[in-house]
Amino acid sequence: MAATPSTSTSTSASAPPTSTSNPDSLSPLEQDILDEYTHLLSNMNKRQQLSNSLSSLANTPTAEILDGLRMLERKTSLVFTLLKASVYSIVLQQEVYGGGGGAGSGEGVE
Repeated sequence: MAATPSTSTSTSASAPPTSTSNPDSLSPLEQDILDEYTHLLSNMNKRQQLSNSLSSLANTPTAEILDGLRMLERKTSLVFTLLKASVYSIVLQQEVYGGGGGAGSGEGVE
């Protein structure tokens, strides 16, 4: 008979954890606290990701970054030069085939 009361005490002690594991049985304050902890965990994970990114950037040598930027600058300037040449070619074609006669007659009238 002594074993029975100790068993009933252990079941009463295990009852509260099962009731708190059910989200429906939480009070609004408890749910708000759990939500804040979840939000805090999310922020900590984001901070860890940012820390890892900054660490990898800090470990990359500056000369390597500068070389990459120089290569990017060369490619960008080449694309810009090709774009300017294309625009200039289009403008010349318009003057030769259609706009050149109108521009020449406009200058003669003035």
